[in-house]
Amino acid sequence: MNTPDLQVTFCGKLFRNPLVLASGILGTQPELLARVAVAGAGAVTTKSLSPHPRAGHPNPSVLKWGPGFINAVGLQNPGVEAGVRLLEETRRLLEAQAPEVHLIASIFAETVEGFARVAERLTAARPDFIEVNVSCPNVAHELGRPFAADPEDAAAVTRAVKNATDLPVIVKLSPNVTDIAVVAQAVEAAGADAIAAINTVAGMVIDVRARRPVLANEEGGLSGPAIKPIAVHAIYEIYRKVSVPILGIGGVTCGEDAIELMMAGATLVGVGSAAYWHGPEMMGILAGQMRAFLRAEGIARVCEVIGAAHRTEEAW
Repeated sequence: MNTPDLQVTFCGKLFRNPLVLASGILGTQPELLARVAVAGAGAVTTKSLSPHPRAGHPNPSVLKWGPGFINAVGLQNPGVEAGVRLLEETRRLLEAQAPEVHLIASIFAETVEGFARVAERLTAARPDFIEVNVSCPNVAHELGRPFAADPEDAAAVTRAVKNATDLPVIVKLSPNVTDIAVVAQAVEAAGADAIAAINTVAGMVIDVRARRPVLANEEGGLSGPAIKPIAVHAIYEIYRKVSVPILGIGGVTCGEDAIELMMAGATLVGVGSAAYWHGPEMMGILAGQMRAFLRAEGIARVCEVIGAAHRTEEAW
């Protein structure tokens, strides 16, 4: 058969392949983002940007654990004004080196109003999408509960961002909830153009000799292969409950992992830890592995596998 087609359409935009550099991994500098794009990504995402610069948590803040990482970086970033410059320079490099690759700006804030301000300011730099990270604490809530923990809070952020930008809005959800599909339904009803799932899974590692948590922040977010089954389940459940497309993220280290997330319901697939371990070239490797799988299975287009796990055997 001919070379399998990896193109997908997401929120009305054509992607050369479903692979997206996830936020926080190699997304801090224009040159790194452009390098990942040239290496084969369909889109790249900036590190999450907030209204003001944040120093993040003290070290140790990142720990390699088993096949993955646990981190409590604390959303360290240079703030929205530096973020505008990051987007503008990244856009310039992409137009020169990889014009077909999409640019996603990730944002977060501690208040609903803060989300809207960041979205409005970054819209001026014209990324292709705004990714709204609602996993950060809502300081207006008495206990600082994350926005993603409450469907109404997540919906309020979504509405505010939609009112502040004309760009497609992807809302990134946390797995650290009772029912992620309920939150997905709430943000869809509030106007989200797409859902991203999942963010990192809450965890802790204790040094048994020091008798205390290793991370300075004590708890952190687990990423890497260990969370892939959690991501697959979350994507599967969300796909059943919403009609907007899904950017699936979590534990992808090979082409078949990416296909698995797509069969659960994802249209796009975020790559994080694997890109950190193997560098930007991982994107091209994953794309090649996806084509090899499709060719072996006699599938002409990768879009045919989206949601395949929800179909009956007869549908195939």
